[in-house]
Parts: sequence; C-alpha cells; structure tokens
Amino acid sequence: MFDDTVADTWHPFALTRPIAELLYGALTLRGRIEKATGLQASATFTRAWLGGFSEQGAPAGRAREAVENLPVDETRLLVTSRAVVDAFPVAELEEGGARTLRLLGSVAGYILPAGTPNVDAEQLASLEPLSDSPNVALHGELLGGPWHLVGGLRGRLAADLELASQSTDSNCQVLDVEQRVGDGLVLAGPDVQIEPGVLFDTREGAVYLGQGTEVRTGSRLAGPMWVGADCRLLGGSMSGIAAGPCSYLRGEMEDSVILGYTNKAHDGFIGHSYLGRWVNLGALSTTSDLKNNYGEVRLAGPEGSVHTGLTKLGSLLGDHTKTAIGTMLGTGSVIGAGCNLFGDGRPPVWVPPFSWGFGPEAAVHERKKFLDTAEKVMARRGVKAGSLSWLGAAWDTARG
Repeated sequence: MFDDTVADTWHPFALTRPIAELLYGALTLRGRIEKATGLQASATFTRAWLGGFSEQGAPAGRAREAVENLPVDETRLLVTSRAVVDAFPVAELEEGGARTLRLLGSVAGYILPAGTPNVDAEQLASLEPLSDSPNVALHGELLGGPWHLVGGLRGRLAADLELASQSTDSNCQVLDVEQRVGDGLVLAGPDVQIEPGVLFDTREGAVYLGQGTEVRTGSRLAGPMWVGADCRLLGGSMSGIAAGPCSYLRGEMEDSVILGYTNKAHDGFIGHSYLGRWVNLGALSTTSDLKNNYGEVRLAGPEGSVHTGLTKLGSLLGDHTKTAIGTMLGTGSVIGAGCNLFGDGRPPVWVPPFSWGFGPEAAVHERKKFLDTAEKVMARRGVKAGSLSWLGAAWDTARG
C-alpha cells in the first residue's frame, strides 16, 4: 500500500497514521485490498515521519523513498491507499510485463513483475502511469477525501454485514435476542454480554458485536452497525456506526466511525463524524452535522475549506485528541491530532494539531507531556506503548 499526495492532505489523520489504516465500513482500507487480492500487505509507503509507524495488526510504515529499495527479483503489487477495489484480477500478477492499475480511469497503482525496475518515490506520490505499459482496469471507488469515509459508511456497512451473515466462520453466530424490531440479523463473536433492556432495530441492516463486547441496559442499537472486540456500549441510541476495538460508547451516535480505543462514556451527540484512535470526549461533547440552511458542508483545514458534496457532515477528530466537558463542535470541524480542547465559547472549525486549548490563550501541547499522556492512556486499555517514535516525529513535523 502507499499514500499519494492526495492522501497526504487527509487532515487530521494523515499526520499520525498511513491512510490505509483508516476504517471504512467494517474493514480498514488496507483490509479491503487484502480481501480483494487474497494477499497480505507487507508495508505501507507513506510520509517520511511515519517511517516508524507501528500498530498491532498493521504492516510496517516506511518512507515513500524506500519503495526504490524493494527487491526486484519478485513480483510487486503497489496499490494506493485511497483505492477501494471490489474485486482484483489476481491472474494479472502472473501474466505479462509491468502494468498500470486504473480505477475509474485514474491511476491507482502498479504491477511490477520480477525483473522489472521499481517505481521511484516521486512517481508513487504523483500517481504517474508507467510509460509504454498496458493498463489493468479495476472496479470500485477512488476516494477523494476523508469525508467519503463518512458519506459512504452506511452502504459499506450494509454490504460488509451481509457478507458476514453468509460466513461459515464459527466465531460469528446469530443471536436470538428478546427485544428487537425488524427481520435483520444480530451477529456476535464469542463472549458477548447483553444485559436485559437492550433493543435491536434491524430494519435497515444487521448489527454485529465483536468478541468480548458488553452492552448495557438502556442501549438502542440500529443497523447497519458494526462494533469491534472488547467494546462497552453503555447506553443511548446508536445507529449506523462502525466502532473499532476497545471503545467505550454512550449517548446518541449516528452514521459515524470510531477508529478504536476511544472513550465516549457520557451523554452527548456525535453524528456523521470520524473519530481517530485514543480520542477522549468529555461529558456532553456534541457535534453539529447539518447547516441551518441545509446546504453543502465545507470541511475546514489548514489550506482553507474544501467542498464535500455532503449536506450532513459533523467533525473529524485526530488521534489522541481530548475534549473538555460540554464542548460544542461546529459543522465540518477538523480537530488536529494530539489536541486538548478547552476554552471559552465554541472551538474554531479548524484546530491545528497538538493545540493546548483554543482561542487567544491557546498554547502548544508540549512534546514530552503529550507522549507521556499517550503512554498512560494506552496502558489503561492494556496496550503496551512500545516505541512512539512516529508520534514524536509527527509532533516535530507539526510543531517543531
């Protein structure tokens, strides 16, 4: 997998992780390519400071320049992290010479058979086609921005859950729940605990609960919905969400992605939003996801606002960001990684990474204090921090 220059602009996530490690539906973007090809990604070529990226289950992060050092005595399949491929013609890997992958007419990657030279970092970043080489047409999506992960969420979730319901995997079972609306399935991994007084609404799609997940009394879960392993659903109305592992969630949530290890243990509304890993939302933190004039939401960012084509879009929150009690986020807000969001009034729609507060008194979240806190937070979820060199390098890039 590799990140191109368009992926480099995917604020706030591009600062702290390869784009391939973002969740889209029930799978990461990397997981979708792996499923389509039947192959496992060996590395992700990305921004230089993420060369030390390390996360359980993810391949090593490498600087894009390292692509030029790949061994040329074996076939190399290079796919942009923005590609969502429905099916991949695996036979193409064994036939012919070098080829350019195209998705909806745009370059999406390369096939480099054994004995052919590598592409260079500049070609990878700019998605230049191979000269004098045939094309291989792929079918699917080529995502233009992180808002597509929200706008296309429900469709992807519904399709993923339909496939899961047809799976013969013994770790996925159909639950016979007492309180339900609709004829869709409630699926679960092992050791799921559901207290009395939980309502499942499957009229618009199935609900999946990952291994070891606990659902407390007073929860209303509406599909399509996918929840990863070891989560705690503490009460409230949740609909159309995808939640990564070890997330503690409560309140009203709809059409949103929670990448994982996130704490939203109190009431508050999160709608049409994307939360990175290790986010902590103070009680009653709330997002707006609809403009008063029902117009298109433009997403904020360091280069200014960009068109999304969506009328419903909440907030994008970077990894390791925290909000104070009662934080109110405006429509189309982008909150950078490592922020500690507090202050008078409503935060601006663009908050630079590693901000300590907002407004006239805002400061920078000090590097050592940020990394020390990250280690403590990870330990609370039973995750050994190990080397956080890439987070330190991200701080250096953004604030150094």
